[in-house]
Amino acid sequence: MKVRLAQYGISHAHAAGKARVLKSNEDVEFCGVFEPDAAVRNSKGQDPAYEGVHWFSRKEAFLEDESIVGVAIEGRVAENLAFAREAIAHGKHIWLDKPAGDDLREFKAILELARDKRLLVQLGYMFRYNAGFQFILDWARTGRLGDIFSARGRMSTSTNEETRQRLAVHDGGILFELLCHLIDIVVALLGRPNHVTSFLRNELRTVPKFRDNTATVFEYDKAMVILESAAMEVSPFPARRLEVYGTRGSAILEPLEPPALRLCLDEARDGYQKGWQTVPVENRPRYVESLRAFVADIRGEKQPDRSLEHEFTVQETVLRAANIIA
Repeated sequence: MKVRLAQYGISHAHAAGKARVLKSNEDVEFCGVFEPDAAVRNSKGQDPAYEGVHWFSRKEAFLEDESIVGVAIEGRVAENLAFAREAIAHGKHIWLDKPAGDDLREFKAILELARDKRLLVQLGYMFRYNAGFQFILDWARTGRLGDIFSARGRMSTSTNEETRQRLAVHDGGILFELLCHLIDIVVALLGRPNHVTSFLRNELRTVPKFRDNTATVFEYDKAMVILESAAMEVSPFPARRLEVYGTRGSAILEPLEPPALRLCLDEARDGYQKGWQTVPVENRPRYVESLRAFVADIRGEKQPDRSLEHEFTVQETVLRAANIIA
């Protein structure tokens, strides 16, 4: 039997992509979309991803439908926690897009409510099922890279004035909006950092409150991580990368999409040679594996790949890096 899912909101940058995979997944019955803002529906709702999709006229139509068991939360970041609380309160599992708002206390309350109701919360970080990141995390967790002592990452973009205005409502600017993807991976790699020091600059100054040139440093007992993000980089996608260095080897993923992975080892092992080499990895489309995992979790076919505790730590770390909380 197919899993019946709905989408709440269409303002998020990932919303149309999520709608596409909801439509195409053979194990999902995509029941429809609700967007509370008529202007947003009239504009963003024209995306081909929504062609043929049912539009709910009232949120109660899907929230109160007990046959709909899960909801993709895809509104603006500022409204998604309210959407998420409504969905959880009505007994729905949620696929909540990133970052999870800027109110950590409310997010914690949502996670606690989900735990009490035995409901799933999966944050919409698209790199969790990227084969390159999965390779690095597997090799780090199993000790094949030795003790991890350093990681560096860069994930930048190029934004127009409208996007800058929209993102300026959140402290942390482009770090809050974009670098959270790499923060999610680093937390999976090393856990909660002991200390976080961020640099949040406004270089172009076209939007006074928008931080467009950012970096953050995470300190651990035996490791340090440096992550960077800017909002005005020329041709940024080929330069997006993550580097992980351990006492027995190193791994560099550049670009992130499609993933191109280089591995360096202190000695030959596990089918790989000593020194630097290219590791072929699968180029998976965004969101597809995330949705498959969400459906499998709902069906009870496996345990979630990320715990609620992990989701909280990621969000706490994002807010620390954005200087929203200490």
